[in-house]
Amino acid sequence: MGQDSDASSELPLRIGLFGGTFDPPHRGHIAVAADVADALDLDRVLWIPAGHPPHKLLADTAPLALRVEMTRAVINADSRFKMTGIEAERMGPSYTVETAQALKENYPGAKLFLIIGTDQFRQLHLWKNPEKLLSLVELVVMDRDGQRGRDHTPHLAGAENAHFVPVRKIDISSTDVRIAVNDGQNVTTLIPSAVAEIIVREGLYRN
Repeated sequence: MGQDSDASSELPLRIGLFGGTFDPPHRGHIAVAADVADALDLDRVLWIPAGHPPHKLLADTAPLALRVEMTRAVINADSRFKMTGIEAERMGPSYTVETAQALKENYPGAKLFLIIGTDQFRQLHLWKNPEKLLSLVELVVMDRDGQRGRDHTPHLAGAENAHFVPVRKIDISSTDVRIAVNDGQNVTTLIPSAVAEIIVREGLYRN
């Protein structure tokens, strides 16, 4: 689950950091990641499954190895997508600032773009060491509703320079997928078939 295999080759200049629990990853994740990559001309989007999200209990999520496997199953959707296990391999809570620092060291020639949602942007001042984080990355705020979170810009140096990128509004959430699976519904419109196969194989999300 280590770093993506070509980290030591010629470094891309523009890398998006797309983190999440990915429990499971779905077609909405794929769509918005592609929209951001198109809008900012990113060479790569690194999908980063969270190992131990500080805001969630481990008991609330599928096993880490399976979330990583499901994430690997979706990155084939776009040649710019890669996956890194940098947070999955970290012991204890996984903080974005630590991930950004490590990736800055792994990709010294690259410009890093942290991809977050509007709700996360508005709560950025509550994150661990947000000022340091903003010194390592440029923020990309996914604007799904056209409401543009600028009206709620946190009072942090660098936050005012965030990129607000319109992305497709796709009404899918990981919670929706889990509920649909538990209800025995067909989820092929919500998730790629490769992810569905893992869910069926492992009996995930069934109470």
